[in-house]
Amino acid sequence: QVQLVESGGGLVQPGGSLRLSCAASGFTFSSYYMSWVRQAPGMGHEWVFDISTSGSITDYADSVKGRFTITRDNAKNTLYLQMNSLKHVDTALYYCARGTRGSGWQGQGTLVTVSS
Repeated sequence: QVQLVESGGGLVQPGGSLRLSCAASGFTFSSYYMSWVRQAPGMGHEWVFDISTSGSITDYADSVKGRFTITRDNAKNTLYLQMNSLKHVDTALYYCARGTRGSGWQGQGTLVTVSS
């Protein structure tokens, strides 16, 4: 069955960096657009980033422009989110999803806490 397992979250100071990973299994990873979404405490889901099957096309939310980067390794069935210049407002549970805008199957998430 479809499995998406996120990792790499943790506690980081403002201005710091983290790299999230999402290991995919149970489907042909290279055939699907993938995305990252997040949910801050007490808030709804917020779409963060999309990436095309080859990784050549990406789309992102204005809130992460210039700070986050999405990549994928189809040989390893893994999706990544590089997060730099982290802010308090980036504190959230981060999910990877099959499909664009978080529309498809999602993992359980990895928690990112930005705090001094």
